[in-house]
Amino acid sequence: MKTLLNHRILPVLVIRDASLSSELAATLIDSGLPLVEVTLRTDESWSAVEKLAKSQNLTVGIGSVSQENELKRAIDLGVKFAVSPGFSPELFTTAKELSIEYIPGVATPSEMLNASRMGAENLKWFPAKALGGIPTLRAASAPFPNLNFIPTGGLDLEGAVEFLKEPNVNQVGGSWMLREEWLAKRDFAAIRTSISESLAKINSEY
Repeated sequence: MKTLLNHRILPVLVIRDASLSSELAATLIDSGLPLVEVTLRTDESWSAVEKLAKSQNLTVGIGSVSQENELKRAIDLGVKFAVSPGFSPELFTTAKELSIEYIPGVATPSEMLNASRMGAENLKWFPAKALGGIPTLRAASAPFPNLNFIPTGGLDLEGAVEFLKEPNVNQVGGSWMLREEWLAKRDFAAIRTSISESLAKINSEY
């Protein structure tokens, strides 16, 4: 978890063509952001996970996890972490048993309470923009000063920078650097530029 949270940005990938994987891995590594969460939203997701996980210098995780067998499959492929959009005690327990770093998602104080009671410390807060952004997170998380949140969902660079100013936010998740139109066009130069600009902006702020 320390390795994962060492980066202020977690790139979130929706991939529809697994053949992009090798070049995408190289782009992330060369741009100084060697990690990615591959969401299990498309037919190509698992194939991309398998290819990306073969890159020794890239930390690969799976997102949109909803089933225990997905955690087991991910471990077999060499995946280092897993993320869910919501909170499931069964998933949390299975992840702990399998010793894979797991970040459950929460949206409400009740979910935060349940996750905290099970021992969770790092939580995805999703969907961040639709939930109301920073004011909502501040209010909802106030009773839980020991929890750390990773806001994800609808964020752009400016929104990410603002969230990172919050004391209980060490990382944000987003796909603004991995836009589907850029991937469709294999425009890795645009991806590289967006990552570089994002890192430069965040590093200048913190």
